Amino acid sequence: MRVGAPREIKDNEYRVGLTPSSVAELVHSGHDVLIEKGAGAGAGLTDDDYALAGARLVEGPAEIFASAELIVKVKEPQPSEIALLRPGMVLFTYLHLAADAALTRGLMQSGANCIAYETVTSAGGGLPLLAPMSEIAGRLAPQVGARFLEKGEGGRGVLLAGAPGVPSAEVLILGAGNVGLQAAAIALGMGASVLVADRNVEALRRLEARFGSIVRSIYSTRTSVAETIRRADLVICAALTPGARAPILVTRDMLHTMKRGAVIVDVAIDQGGCCETSRPTSHSDPVYVVDGVVHYCVTNMPGVVPRTSTFALNNATLPFVLAIANKGWRAALADDPHLRAGLDIFDGRVVSAPVAAAHELPLTPLPGVFY
Repeated sequence: MRVGAPREIKDNEYRVGLTPSSVAELVHSGHDVLIEKGAGAGAGLTDDDYALAGARLVEGPAEIFASAELIVKVKEPQPSEIALLRPGMVLFTYLHLAADAALTRGLMQSGANCIAYETVTSAGGGLPLLAPMSEIAGRLAPQVGARFLEKGEGGRGVLLAGAPGVPSAEVLILGAGNVGLQAAAIALGMGASVLVADRNVEALRRLEARFGSIVRSIYSTRTSVAETIRRADLVICAALTPGARAPILVTRDMLHTMKRGAVIVDVAIDQGGCCETSRPTSHSDPVYVVDGVVHYCVTNMPGVVPRTSTFALNNATLPFVLAIANKGWRAALADDPHLRAGLDIFDGRVVSAPVAAAHELPLTPLPGVFY
């Protein structure tokens, strides 16, 4: 199979879909791999690294999109890339379609078959291709929040760790999944006072088993969030409904009760965000203020640490990329229900129930060939 990895063109996105070691594995299995020149530069991976691994280096994305049967990316295709997609090819990347109607319709019109990293499942019920980036985003969230709590960045002028005789900052984390657990670990390590809210009592038990009494937890209701958010210096939104739009947990009315200069880091913004006032931002323009509250809603948070993120992502995606390339994408999906769960768009039609529901589009059942 011919596999291609173009350079990412989203704002300040420096990750790359394939590392040289992933290329070497594909080449060893007999596949032809095309890499756009400079695709790995942001992650410290040179064109020479790719050439030594057996890749064919090409100028620009046009040849990759024109000839590759499988495109492996990191982020959702931008408008200029959607125009290069063609019927029958396979796109394997993060998509987060439930939060983006225009992207969904663009991919449907392209005729490409689109498999989303974030909805591929595992035997244990997890999301193995979302997990590594969730962990990194969770670890980044307190670091980002600490930065924008600084007075010069528009925040309250609060240090997470406090000081002798001065209380540490109050951090409220909404969601006790992968993002929430990682955010709690880093926030605690930075000396903050941490409260985690979730409706999954088992997730709260896991939180307590990991951290003990050093972290506080509450059952998440509208009332409990409204009461606790008033005291928070930093709110980290980390709630997830797989494949669907993120639940709104922070309403506009709640913002009026928050401290002026408090910070919201909405890690769930890829799926629409957990805050009613959240809207996507970029690394080049990461924050805005509503009712005196600083909002950080960057849709590709792990892109700021591209080397770590690229290797972590490839460690998770490579087995699936190899399966698609070795077996052909239809056979690979037929053999693996967990990979099949990642298929959002097939032959111009939506086959993901959460995506169809989010945009009020017809849901097409998968053909029997995939079962």
